[in-house]
Amino acid sequence: MKKIVIVGGGIAGMGIANTLADKLKGKAEITVVNKEDFYFAGPSRPLILTGEQNYHRIIRGYENVGVKGIKLVVGNVYKVDPDNRKVYVSESTFGNKDSVLDYDYLVLTPGIVFDGSKITGYEKYWWKNTTVYDPGRVNVLKERLWSQNEGTVIVYAPKAPYRCAPAPTETTMLSHTILTHRGVRQKFNIIHIDANDKTQPPFIMDLVKQTYDKAGIQLVTNQEITEIGEDYVVTSSGEKYKYTILAMLEPNRVPKFIDEAGLGKGYVDIRSPQDLRHPKYDDVLSAGDAAKLPFPKNQEIAFESAMFAANKILEMEGVSEKVPVQYAFVGWAYMGNLEGKLETLSLQFQMDLTTQPPKPTKDPQLKRDYTLQKDRWEQAYLEKLFGYKAI
Repeated sequence: MKKIVIVGGGIAGMGIANTLADKLKGKAEITVVNKEDFYFAGPSRPLILTGEQNYHRIIRGYENVGVKGIKLVVGNVYKVDPDNRKVYVSESTFGNKDSVLDYDYLVLTPGIVFDGSKITGYEKYWWKNTTVYDPGRVNVLKERLWSQNEGTVIVYAPKAPYRCAPAPTETTMLSHTILTHRGVRQKFNIIHIDANDKTQPPFIMDLVKQTYDKAGIQLVTNQEITEIGEDYVVTSSGEKYKYTILAMLEPNRVPKFIDEAGLGKGYVDIRSPQDLRHPKYDDVLSAGDAAKLPFPKNQEIAFESAMFAANKILEMEGVSEKVPVQYAFVGWAYMGNLEGKLETLSLQFQMDLTTQPPKPTKDPQLKRDYTLQKDRWEQAYLEKLFGYKAI
């Protein structure tokens, strides 16, 4: 029986695990290694700020996937030895002992790490920063937006690619919505600093800029934050911006064990978007945010790349039946509510990455229904991958 170890139990990891469990019944032992015994979904996380989303709806446990024979190891992978086919897992707070897992196939889907280490002052003032990307820090940001009565909100996006391209824009607009709802918006400046020449994804920037102008939001592009102090940040041009609330997304990278194993710098090296194997190792694959894909890092790409990775393993195992998949998706960006109503409107866009150059489209109208569509889409994914609905 083949041993398949999947490092990371998010959308990509569980997409692969479920697919292989269905297609290789009785022929494979599938183990998912995850640093927690739960998964916390990302797409609708910004709406926790406005109270339009609740934690319990986007958290899932892994118990129901056990029905398919999928095993879960809770712990932190600290070393991979691809030459000897071994994965080293450290003890976690849940009582697991240090263990070594052997594999016939290794799939790396650990997601990314937020790394502010190259920003001067970050080590000292990390606690001043918040972000919608982290389960705890989004709650801290919510508390600050709802309790402080004047000052400046600074939102920051690092160089792309980073996880969930619209999230800094979403954070900016939801901050405007909350402060307007509270009746204190006129006492705040909101500044979006972006290290890219356009807000992400770039093909919706015209609509983002129009909305920012209406909301009185300042946009600063092509500027990286290089220093953080107790109440200020400094950009690569030397400009200094005071803040009261800081929502800074740190640069993204994969966990260090990837680099230490020689599997890629920054992200895991792959052969192509359709062949997710490592260039040196046929038995090591990657998918999701950790893979060095020439695409945005979002839930759809995570799932679609997972299907390509699963198909490659099925092919190597001599299984002719494949999962239909292509790189094309519909996305939504939360644009808050200019009037301060806690009823977020969203912008819908599409990206067909099967053509070169890719063909993006968008609806210029912001709609409440798009926010509800995004919720239904996310809940459908969670039910499919984790085996149950939120109650």
